[in-house]
Amino acid sequence: MLSSNIVRAIITAAALVAASTAEATDLTAAEPAAAAAGSSPWQIRLRGLNVITNDSGRVDGLPGSDLSFSNTVIPEFDISYFFNENIAAELILGTTYANVYGSGSISRLGEIGKTWLLPPTLTLQYHFTDFGTFRPYVGAGVNYTLFYNQSGKSARSLDVKNTFGVALQAGFDYMVDDHWGVNFDAKKIFLRPDFEANVGGAGVSGKAKLDPWLIGAGVTYRF
Repeated sequence: MLSSNIVRAIITAAALVAASTAEATDLTAAEPAAAAAGSSPWQIRLRGLNVITNDSGRVDGLPGSDLSFSNTVIPEFDISYFFNENIAAELILGTTYANVYGSGSISRLGEIGKTWLLPPTLTLQYHFTDFGTFRPYVGAGVNYTLFYNQSGKSARSLDVKNTFGVALQAGFDYMVDDHWGVNFDAKKIFLRPDFEANVGGAGVSGKAKLDPWLIGAGVTYRF
């Protein structure tokens, strides 16, 4: 009789342990799922951006001709969508201008003209997640720059053509909490639009090798 009670007690204890283990496993599995379901894939940033252009270009048919461009500091807004913890797409939005100057054999022209640029850039990024609140990333993508509100100065007119470019990117977010962080970002855009101008009544054309660096810092917000 004693041995039978012991056996029953052992079986009952084993059943209780098994039930408790199964319940704990279910709770552990549910927690990440709930966390994943509760996190938003959307993120926004507001940055101050320094646009640093490459001073290079040419006017066709004028040996030794060169171009230079002004640098600017502008506000910039971007939107990111995270497909998972590591992979995200980012779209940057901002506008700036460039004064175009003659250089080399056409330096006597001084400021040739001015153009505004709208350069939306879409990159696909890889975010590293092994460094806690420090979250570096790299990216690459495509840029399409629209040139607008263009005017000549020493040239009677200036027409820079819209064009595609390739963008490379590296940066990091340092998260202060689950939502807020600070950001540093650097992009290189390979941007070489064709242009036409009227100088002294004569039509000229060429290529502007802007190839700007976009160096920015700002605030990150993850929804």
